[in-house]
Amino acid sequence: MQKIKKQKLYLLALLLPFIILIVGFEIGPLVTMLKNSFYADDGTKVTFEQYITIFKSKFYLQAIQNSVLISFFSAITSIIVAIGLAYSFTKFSKKAQNRLLMIANMTSHFEGIPLSFSYIILLGNNGLFTLLFAKFGWDVLGNFNLYSWTGLILVYVYFQIPMAIMLLYPSYQGIKQQWKEAAALLGASKRQFWLHIGLPVLLPSIAGIFSILFANAMGAYATAYALVGSNYNLLSLQIASLVASDVALKPQLGSALGVLLASTMIMAMWFNQRMMRRFRRDL
Repeated sequence: MQKIKKQKLYLLALLLPFIILIVGFEIGPLVTMLKNSFYADDGTKVTFEQYITIFKSKFYLQAIQNSVLISFFSAITSIIVAIGLAYSFTKFSKKAQNRLLMIANMTSHFEGIPLSFSYIILLGNNGLFTLLFAKFGWDVLGNFNLYSWTGLILVYVYFQIPMAIMLLYPSYQGIKQQWKEAAALLGASKRQFWLHIGLPVLLPSIAGIFSILFANAMGAYATAYALVGSNYNLLSLQIASLVASDVALKPQLGSALGVLLASTMIMAMWFNQRMMRRFRRDL
């Protein structure tokens, strides 16, 4: 018994650096942000003034709306594309699958300023493809504008799809070959198998990955900042401008916006978990 207790203490001591890291860099800033959101601009009086300012301002409400819409559409587009791509990965040999997963892993980490800069070089107003298509008179891009809502969706989808593939690929490994063989013996077509067995099995994973993609897009800052700067009203950009700006420094208001951003992400994940519990119960 004494030996087991010492072993537990030893394991706890090994976890101590990780616990300190979590408290120092995640829980600590979160508590500070929550506390600062209830202070007035001078930092002395406890008040709901910052939240009242946000919900009375059309500008900040628009920032929340834009962030939610972009996150939703980029997440839903990415998960739909990833469902097909992740399935296609399973049809290759094991060696080819490992190479494809390596490429997907590399692509999922190519984001932020380098990604925005690459898109500007290729599809900006004076980008390579833009000038090339114009030179040959090809109206391929039409009225497409990279520095707009559509451009943001396109850039977000670029790094969201590989992440969705990486997260969804293991779920396909859980679909056993015996299930397909049993369904075929009972006279089910491939379409019927995926409709009645495959997709219901994958649905919890799909919904969970959608929540991750939504939260990832909501918190994206560097990509949007490098692409549109202050020309497009997003929640993450407004928080940064209030906390780190040299013009209008209002950390208390920025903290309140940060609390709303975190609350939106938590609510999305909570709703997903609630729906998945109900789905598993009905299943």
